[in-house]
Order: sequence, then structure tokens, then C-alpha cells
Amino acid sequence: MNPQAKLIFAISLLLGTTITISSNHWIMAWTGLEINTLAILPLISKSHHPRAIEATTKYFLVQAAASTLILFSSMTNAWQTGQWDITQMTCPTACLILTSAIAMKLGLVPFHFWFPEVLQGTSLTTGLLLSTAMKFPPMTLLFMTSQSLNPTLLVTMAILSTALGGWMGLNQTQTRKILAFSSISHLGWMAIIISYSPKLALLNFYLYALMTAAVFLALNSIKTTKLSTLMTTWTKTPALSATLMLSLLSLAGLPPLTGFLPKWLIIQELTKQEMAPAATIIALLSLLSLFFYLRLAYCATITLPPHTTNHMKQWHTNKPTNALVAILATMSITLLPISPLILTIV
Repeated sequence: MNPQAKLIFAISLLLGTTITISSNHWIMAWTGLEINTLAILPLISKSHHPRAIEATTKYFLVQAAASTLILFSSMTNAWQTGQWDITQMTCPTACLILTSAIAMKLGLVPFHFWFPEVLQGTSLTTGLLLSTAMKFPPMTLLFMTSQSLNPTLLVTMAILSTALGGWMGLNQTQTRKILAFSSISHLGWMAIIISYSPKLALLNFYLYALMTAAVFLALNSIKTTKLSTLMTTWTKTPALSATLMLSLLSLAGLPPLTGFLPKWLIIQELTKQEMAPAATIIALLSLLSLFFYLRLAYCATITLPPHTTNHMKQWHTNKPTNALVAILATMSITLLPISPLILTIV
């Protein structure tokens, strides 16, 4: 793709996100979301592969439907209350439609169907943008309207997302699909807490984005898109493979790694809100996703299991790892000691 075109799309993404997160009026927020959608479409379809074109079409249709629902919910609210302010969502019907629309934007269950397919049809770098940057504007809208949303609906969607994200990821062999279901599972953790502690949900999102970026960029540097090639990468970059294993375990939420921090704080907050059963269920359901993270980690470093696919062993090279990958991987592993500082902020 032309560098000037890439620059235009990157600036448009930044502009769309900035407009959405800094606006108080629903029409401005909707405009930002539309700019974002239009900017990412050429990046998804840049390979001109039929799968990429299919992914672009699916993404466009789902995002257009979600944006229409957001506009419809804001108009319903304005009709009932005379308010276009994002924080003044008081009409119950409008809140219900808005929750569904943002769930569709993010890929929460039962609107998750498009996300794994779209991620599978794109490159790893575009997949990283779809999993992190494109979810930031809808998350900020959830953050701003969190007081008005229906907690029961959000908790139900959250538990279903965690269950389905873990369950459907078990049988996958494509790393992008595994990371898509991992994203759905993590969104469940954010959705369950957004009504009770919005700051904690945003913290969870930031740490999730950090860990996912580390995993995506590490996979991109070793050019791995499926488990069978991940099994042979330890011969080429042993240090990066070991770091990737730790980043995956952090994404799974194992102590003493960074990923344990948001899960620990969310379970603590749910217990304070007298929601111990919900906390127990979501903690147990995260064991499903732990299984496929462990399988990825096992394939990355622990041993070379017997398999029937023929792959040439890749020889170890002295090519240096990108500094950004090293920084993100280190942060995704070692941030747990700063939890007292984070607790004072939250």
C-alpha cells in the first residue's frame, strides 16, 4: 500500500477516535465512529485476497448496523428527554438499544459472530488495530453512559461472553482466531464491572490492549499465523518465544504476571457489590480460556510435539528483536508490583 495512503488512514483513525472520546454530543460521537470505520476498511482489504474482501464486507455491514442503532438510541432519548448529551441517557428503551449497539461494536455475545471471521481475514498488524484501537471509542461511550445502562443485561452478556470466548477458542488452530476469542472473553470481564466501577473497566481495557499488542507484535515478528508453524519457531528466536510464552500466560491472568491485576481487582469489586456468585462463575469460566493460552504457550516453547505436518526447521538467526516488542512484552509481564499505586487511582 502507498505510504501516503497509509498515513491518511492512520491520521483518520486518530481523528475519529479523538472526536468520539472528546465529544459530549451524540452526533459528534457517531461522526467519530463513522470516520474510524471508513479509515480501517482499506487496511483490512489491502491484500486483495478474497478472504480479506469478505472480512471487509462483514466488518462494514456490522459496524454500519451498530452505528445506526447508536444514532437511533440517541434520537429516541432526545425525543423523550430533549437532551443530546451523552451523559444524560435517561430513557430506558434508548439505554437498552445503546447497550446492544455498543455490544455489537465491541463484539460481545450475542453479537460476537463477526469478530473471529474478520480477524482471520486480515494481517496481524491490522488485527491488532481491530482488537485494541477500534475498541477504544465504544469503550469510552460505555464509560460515559455507565450510570444509565442496565446492570442485569451487562452482567448476563459478560458471563455469556466469557463462557463463549473460552469455549469456542478451545478447538482453534489459527492464532488470530484464538486471539479473537480471547478478546471476546476479556470484553466479558470489562462488561461485568462497567456499571459498578467504570475506572476499573478502563484499566482492564488498557492492560488488555498492552498484553494483546505484545502478543500480536511478537507473532508478527516471527511470522506465525497457525499453531503448526508456532511449534517450529523456538529454533529461530528462542528468547522471543520464551517471552511470548510469558505474555500469553499474563493474558490468561496467572499471578505474578500483569494480567492477574485486573482480574484480581474485578473479583474484589464484585465481592464488595455482594455479587460473589457472579464473581465465582466468571472466574471459573476464565479457566476455559486458560486452556488455550496454555496450549499456545506449550506450542511456543515447552516442547516440539509430534505432528504430521511437514515443516522445515527454521535456523536461529541473530536478527535483533524490535525494541517496541521488547518494551511491550516486559510491561505485559512485570506490572503487578505497581498494583498499590493503581489501587489508589481506582
